[in-house]
Amino acid sequence: MLDLHPGGWYAARVAPYLPEEAFKPAPVRLWGGLAYLLLTAGGIAAVALLNLPIWANLLLAVAIGTGFAGLGFLGHEILHGTVVRGARLRDWLGAICFAQFLLGPKLWRKWHNVEHHGHTQADDLDPDAWATMAELFHRPALRFLYRLPPSFRSFFTFVSYTLFFSVHSQIMFRRFIREFRPRERLLVWLQLLAPVAFWLGLLAWMGPARWLFAYVLPLMLANFVVISYISSNHQLNPLSEVNDPLAVSLSVTVPRWVDVLHFNFGYHTEHHLFPGMNPRWAPLVKAELQRLWPERYHAMPMTRAMLALWRTPRIYHRRQSLVDPLRNLAYGTLGFGLDPAHIEARPVGPLLEEEKAGHQRPVLGN
Repeated sequence: MLDLHPGGWYAARVAPYLPEEAFKPAPVRLWGGLAYLLLTAGGIAAVALLNLPIWANLLLAVAIGTGFAGLGFLGHEILHGTVVRGARLRDWLGAICFAQFLLGPKLWRKWHNVEHHGHTQADDLDPDAWATMAELFHRPALRFLYRLPPSFRSFFTFVSYTLFFSVHSQIMFRRFIREFRPRERLLVWLQLLAPVAFWLGLLAWMGPARWLFAYVLPLMLANFVVISYISSNHQLNPLSEVNDPLAVSLSVTVPRWVDVLHFNFGYHTEHHLFPGMNPRWAPLVKAELQRLWPERYHAMPMTRAMLALWRTPRIYHRRQSLVDPLRNLAYGTLGFGLDPAHIEARPVGPLLEEEKAGHQRPVLGN
């Protein structure tokens, strides 16, 4: 087993190979956001004002959803401070970029910048980490999901991607709202209610049939795109007490034109190493990571990562394995036996049965 290191250990060794420009705000990237904003506004206006056939509205929904996803990726970048300097301007731009997800900039910085980046893949601390065996028996919906045949379970999981980011955002709101000071809490509420009012106002203006194509279907597409990246970026990696970006993150490769559309979001290990870096320079960081630590760095095509997500469960066992508790099967994680090109399960029957029994006793006694 390789020794784990915090991100700063790697950053100190890679930073000398990066230009100073990599850590300066790049407002030029706002032109991409403007293009997405015009695409979404124009698409919504076309759905609302033109009497188009269903097939045309479906095409517009795809275009609007593409804009929603692109704005989300840019909002993530803006709120890491890599695009503009001013705090108020960052908040305004971030609020616009995340409005479709009903997500405010202040909550996002707490949830994502502070908690997720600060505790990546730490069970109980990372708000985006998936369930462990200890949690399984306290979550009835998860127990039901894992009673399904694996193909059905994977199908329903992938279908849930169409809603997951929006739903998870509201879960994070409930989780963190009490941690803000009273004045900040009011602002967090306003940053939630303002987009809710906007989209409900749009519903009242255009009616439910057109709103379906202007907001609901585009939002489902945007959710799927965003969560496909987020899931592949971490959910094949082990849980860890040490926030080691090379151990707990995966970079996914996509065609170059997709990288352009999604602001290099697939370079996720690089982002966790340098969250304040302009993602334009992520390929240079990747080259240095591959040169310095080829045995530690994880990257694979997006299609292969999604297939690996389909084929593996999402319950962690002892941090380094993913288990199917009903069938008593375990799969490796990246760095601990997972080969996405040839995924195999191994039985862990007696050991897993003992742990399941231990977790079940207090639940059954309630």
